[in-house]
Amino acid sequence: MTRNQWAILFAFAAIYIIWGSTYLIILYAIKTIPPLLMSAIRFMTAGLILYAYAAWKGEKQPDFISFIKNTLCGILLLFGGTVAVAWAEQYLPSSITAVIVTSVPFWFVILDKKQWSWYFSNKLIIAGLLTGSAGVVFLLSNKSAGPATVHSSQYIAGIIVLIAGGIAWTAGSLFSKYYPARNSLLMNASIQLMTGGFCSLMVSLFTGESEKFSFAQVTTASWLALLYLTIIGSLVAYLCYLWLLKIRSAAQVSTYVYVNPVVAVLLGAIIAREKISGIQVVSLLIILGGVLLVNLPKYKILQTRKSAAGIRIQKDLRKTG
Repeated sequence: MTRNQWAILFAFAAIYIIWGSTYLIILYAIKTIPPLLMSAIRFMTAGLILYAYAAWKGEKQPDFISFIKNTLCGILLLFGGTVAVAWAEQYLPSSITAVIVTSVPFWFVILDKKQWSWYFSNKLIIAGLLTGSAGVVFLLSNKSAGPATVHSSQYIAGIIVLIAGGIAWTAGSLFSKYYPARNSLLMNASIQLMTGGFCSLMVSLFTGESEKFSFAQVTTASWLALLYLTIIGSLVAYLCYLWLLKIRSAAQVSTYVYVNPVVAVLLGAIIAREKISGIQVVSLLIILGGVLLVNLPKYKILQTRKSAAGIRIQKDLRKTG
């Protein structure tokens, strides 16, 4: 394998395994650090590191419009999407959180209005949407899925926040797609991270989450978890994701959706000793089946384009030969 092929393999492994492991790592981080404050430290630290690196490379500073676009993306993607996971894991097992987050691709179908004519005219996508929704309902119908120490109202609140976070992540992704900022990926990502961290800090202070918090009470496990989330989760994996989007199709890169929940469920069971019920496993398989059906038309289009490109290359080789 060439160096570039090894780099691609490493990048895919990063978004498959690292992002799948963050569900469990968040669980350890928020044991002694409030979720909003933890997210603020995580994102602001990662954003400052990335911004310093981008400035050192001589990347162009963002203009006002680009700054506003990145600010909105940071609020929707990171504060709205990722912070929702950290907050919800106060009341939900990491494995169930991962399973619910797996349904995010369905929100793309529902919210991407510009693609509605194609989405809702494709029987596979409609079938996938219905299948995935049935999987989510089947999971949520299991009232005993939550921890015994968590009240049912808290369990429901965690699920609602996760769903709202999925909608925010989808909205941010679509905004980034249709109204991209002009700056480099490094500069854009750094501003988004700092914005997400700043919003997390403000809400943490406003809600009084950090009033009873003391750095002296933070355990070594929580500090190590926070370090992992900051460096490995927010820098390494996120940059691998952005890099893969530049050199591979979105359909290929989005395959992490199938692997992350499996990694999260396995790690939750092995390390955190979270119980995996039969309903949980069946729900995961149903949701993943729905995601596959939703993405199948994209994979077919990608394969058709590859075949067409291969035919053109062969024709060109015959002509030159």
